[in-house]
Amino acid sequence: MRLSLLKPVIDRPGPWASVYATVPQSSEDAAKQQELTASATTAQLFALGADEATCGAVHEALLTRREGDSGAHAGRVLFAAHGAIVLDTPLPGPPAVPFAAWGPVPRVTPLLAAIGDDPVCLVVRLDRTGADFALLGERGAGPAGRPFPRASADGPAERHFRTDPGKSWEHNAGELAGAVREAFEKSGAEAVVLVGEERDRHLVHDKLPEPLRALTCESTHGGRAPGAESTLVDRDIAQVRAVQEREHIARVTDRFRTGAGPGNKSAPQAAAGIPALVEAAREHRIDTLLVSPHGADIARQVWVGADADQLAVRGTELTYLGEERPAVARADDALVRSAAATGADIVVVRDPERAPSGGLGALLRGRVEATPE
Repeated sequence: MRLSLLKPVIDRPGPWASVYATVPQSSEDAAKQQELTASATTAQLFALGADEATCGAVHEALLTRREGDSGAHAGRVLFAAHGAIVLDTPLPGPPAVPFAAWGPVPRVTPLLAAIGDDPVCLVVRLDRTGADFALLGERGAGPAGRPFPRASADGPAERHFRTDPGKSWEHNAGELAGAVREAFEKSGAEAVVLVGEERDRHLVHDKLPEPLRALTCESTHGGRAPGAESTLVDRDIAQVRAVQEREHIARVTDRFRTGAGPGNKSAPQAAAGIPALVEAAREHRIDTLLVSPHGADIARQVWVGADADQLAVRGTELTYLGEERPAVARADDALVRSAAATGADIVVVRDPERAPSGGLGALLRGRVEATPE
């Protein structure tokens, strides 16, 4: 999950305005639609108790069209606090239900559900003179020691590899396969897509070590030369990443089911139910938080404080912990804020057959010692 996207809103205190808006189509009345959306949204926020400065910042932002926001299927999310827009990011499509909310924590769960798991994929566009490497997906881009710079909002992180023209292609293909292996291991990618002429990519694929070869797919479209790019390549990459996402979710939910089952001490510890999840969040023990968009527990109320680990089932608990002004928040957003602040992973589980009962669950760090009854 692209939790780096949430950092600006996780690290700052609220209260927060959260706005999920549909971007008007490019038409003659688009400006009028924007104005109506901005006015209706800020009026709603003001009625919910938002301060005038934050309402004004949201109104101004909604009147400003972001570059690239066009078409009937575009959406946009804004998070604002204390008179400033903290995060303004596009959605891959229109929000299922456009809305505005005001509360102590940002309404980030719909954003996570919209962007999905965002798995990391290493794309290698190659020919006999070298290769261009692109890393798609936030989890594998940027940290020190990896061979890619941080990906920008406009494109993936990239690097390049040149072959030796004085050597045979057989030799250079082996060198290139070694570069693919090194990039894969250092980048955090979960799969590789090779793009290029059939004979060239086949030879590089054959020289990859197992099990990397099993994680590498070949696109039969496009190539490395300028102008050779094809929308079919994008489709192939999207299909590979979709498989990555399904497999990642399956692994996490399988571990959760095993860990939540009785009598299996060798399994990862798991927690379910609001009281157990709140306790795990307070103790910084959530390793992976599972969230289903549809579950009875996600909209349950919990109590939160200014800090991400200040949450409780009852407000009096936070008072005992030193929070003078506990506030009510949705369980899903409070747990997401806490999990993201402590470096946990977050997985959105859309399949109700795989989702935790109630819509929320967690794999835990460490192990809870059983207490004698």
